[in-house]
Amino acid sequence: MSGVSDFEVVPAVDVQDGEVVQLVGGERGTGKRYGDPVEAAERWIDAGARTLHLVDLDGAFEGERVNADAIEAVVESVPDEIGLQLGGGIRTAEGARDLLDLGLDRVILGTAAVETPEIVAAIDETHPGSVVVSLDAKDGEVVVSGWTEGTGLDPAEAAVRYEELGAGAILFTNVDVEGQLEGIDREAVQGVVEAVDIPVIASGGVASVDDVVALKEAGAAAVVVGTALYEGEFTLREAQDAADEI
Repeated sequence: MSGVSDFEVVPAVDVQDGEVVQLVGGERGTGKRYGDPVEAAERWIDAGARTLHLVDLDGAFEGERVNADAIEAVVESVPDEIGLQLGGGIRTAEGARDLLDLGLDRVILGTAAVETPEIVAAIDETHPGSVVVSLDAKDGEVVVSGWTEGTGLDPAEAAVRYEELGAGAILFTNVDVEGQLEGIDREAVQGVVEAVDIPVIASGGVASVDDVVALKEAGAAAVVVGTALYEGEFTLREAQDAADEI
């Protein structure tokens, strides 16, 4: 992550209607709002974040980037040394390259990678290692289109496929526990980690520092945390310090 090999706790800046929002279980309309994305980004950087995870939630549902202005404002406000990865509504290799040229370090592809796997190789050709393939799992199955459509794909098997296509990392989100502050599914994460050699970023369900530690122990390279940080369940520093002690 942003050239750092150590495990990272990565704050999520999910944007809907121009504001930071955290959804529950990936369900549209369940979001709690947390204000301006630029202010959120600056807050997490001040708290010690080395990477930020940006998501255009409307883009994920609509299939095209909706919050481009809000996202670009964040990119422009963030110092160069901070890693930035963006997902949500990126559907073409050309669109991904434009974002990488804008200043993002990584693009996150979910639906596009499932529907046209060759897009991963196409982007990797011009921007090596910059593609994170997002595998969102619900009931053990990869889902797409804002978590609304099943694919029949097993997450671990899909991860292997994308590693072969040139993915620089896998973002594995367990939708069953997303945004609910009820804990993680360590075994599901471990299954994906053991299937591939590239880094696996875990996301979904983190409710405590213990969850963060468990994900590091499961072999994840990083964890994306949203609701727990916004709700003050623990601080970014507390989580990162606990992970660093392992």
